[in-house]
Amino acid sequence: MSAEQTSRLDRVDRAILRLLQQDGRASIRSVAERVHVSRANAYARISRMVEEGVIRGFTARVDHEKSGQGASAYITLKIVQNSWRTIREQLLGLPGVAHIALVGGEYDVLMLVHTADNRALRELVLNRIQAIPDVLGTQTMLVFEESDQVPPDA
Repeated sequence: MSAEQTSRLDRVDRAILRLLQQDGRASIRSVAERVHVSRANAYARISRMVEEGVIRGFTARVDHEKSGQGASAYITLKIVQNSWRTIREQLLGLPGVAHIALVGGEYDVLMLVHTADNRALRELVLNRIQAIPDVLGTQTMLVFEESDQVPPDA
């Protein structure tokens, strides 16, 4: 999102975004009532934010343990310089990858993965990720507990 788009979001737009982050299935009527605008106004605002790419989609928040993916980890990667585009495509094709990001700092890539168990996690890291030619090294941090609740003041 550009600085120009950010500046065009007013208090009501940000309130709508918070509500939709908490419940992507909220009805237009419910959203309108909770932010104190008409249904037509809420619909127009959501449509505009979708069209402008502010809202990129609507997803379900999943309880990974209940869905059979009880092991989660953040994995950091050091990669060969200028190999991000190639590596990104390979990482996105791996099972259990929830999020990847090119980052600055000690590591180059940060990724979040969910697997069935630690054995599957080990397989993913040692035999799949470390086998990618431009991956120079990895560090795996097990997730003991997760919270993806959007804070009310976000």
